[in-house]
Amino acid sequence: MTGPGAALAEMSDGTAIAAGFSLTPPPPGFIDDPFPVYRALRENAPVKRIGDNAWFLTRHADLARVYKDTTLFSSDKKAEFAPKFGDGYLFRHHTTSLVFNDPPLHTRVRRILAGALTPRAVQALEPDVIALVDRLLDEMEKTGGTVDLIEDFAAAIPVEVIGNLLDVPHDERGPLRDWSLAILGALEPALTQEQLQAGEDAVRDFLAYLETLVARRRANPGDPDRDMLTRLLAGEPDGGRLSEEELLQNCVFILNAGHETTTNLIGNALELLDRFPDERARLLADPGLVPSAVEEALRFESSNQLGNRRTAVPVEIGGVQLPEGSSLTLCIGAANRDPAVFDDPERFDIGRKPNRHFAFASGPHQCIGMAVARLEGRIAIERFLSRFPRYRLDGSPVRSQRIRFRGFTSIPARLER
Repeated sequence: MTGPGAALAEMSDGTAIAAGFSLTPPPPGFIDDPFPVYRALRENAPVKRIGDNAWFLTRHADLARVYKDTTLFSSDKKAEFAPKFGDGYLFRHHTTSLVFNDPPLHTRVRRILAGALTPRAVQALEPDVIALVDRLLDEMEKTGGTVDLIEDFAAAIPVEVIGNLLDVPHDERGPLRDWSLAILGALEPALTQEQLQAGEDAVRDFLAYLETLVARRRANPGDPDRDMLTRLLAGEPDGGRLSEEELLQNCVFILNAGHETTTNLIGNALELLDRFPDERARLLADPGLVPSAVEEALRFESSNQLGNRRTAVPVEIGGVQLPEGSSLTLCIGAANRDPAVFDDPERFDIGRKPNRHFAFASGPHQCIGMAVARLEGRIAIERFLSRFPRYRLDGSPVRSQRIRFRGFTSIPARLER
């Protein structure tokens, strides 16, 4: 084990690391390498108190239980987000979108969104994703070999794919990425006033744009086999429809849920294959391992590191009694390296089976767009390696300074066939 996290582990034993753990601020070196801290917590304080009625969970079994039970563990964030955001655009967005709601509202909205994101609709995306990835690879090759794997490749894929899903005109997609980054940035455990204002502005501007897009689509519906927005406007055969507010806020959610996390998936996978050359050689020798390599990248460097729930009643977890209204932070990154579930969990193994990771959560709230993310990850990695099997990093990657979302803002690289 190397990096700042390893230095932290050497400075203190696991008990002391766990005892002093906080997210605000996190331990030194935590953003670069949180995994030694996660291990210390799993082994010494798997249900760790991190604030007033707030707890941090790191064991796979505990997360599985919480994900499964929407009666005991609520996803409704009104009580948590009201003091954080006030009654502004961010509050209204996050308390209306799919991910931060409970049944029956969650069940109804998810069913309508899932009806517009069928396996057939996802499969229909593949030719366009292949064409997009090939175009990006062509453009990178023209640079003479020096590229940024995030800016020039990973970040360019999900925005275009989601833009295609909603049939957003190409010349109107420019602001989508910045809007998404600002909205998701406001979900970090601690915010500056600038981050809060950027998130507010992004939701406001995104909603204003969507109002015009929806009005145009109502006047001129698209092809329902290719246009998710047209399908959402048409509703379900049984008459199920989203309200106008639900429609707009969940279109924002669709972009946000599939943007930064998929960018991180692709970027993390390419960085890992450079960091572990034996696994890259193994993948080049057997391209059929690409799907399982994507799953292992999701486990080993989960794009989304944290989830949240609130206890709806008094409940016991791991021998700790938690009162009603307790705020739970679910540490996906820690659960995905739990030795109770994964053999040799600190090893990056592209052929790992089974691989019951929580990168897409689990239970009723499992990521509704995971098939799209897997499709993008598979095509991006497969075609990138086919074109540039000998690529190598050209300088140090720049890690995103986020706790919740794990990835890079820049990965300089040299492309070699």
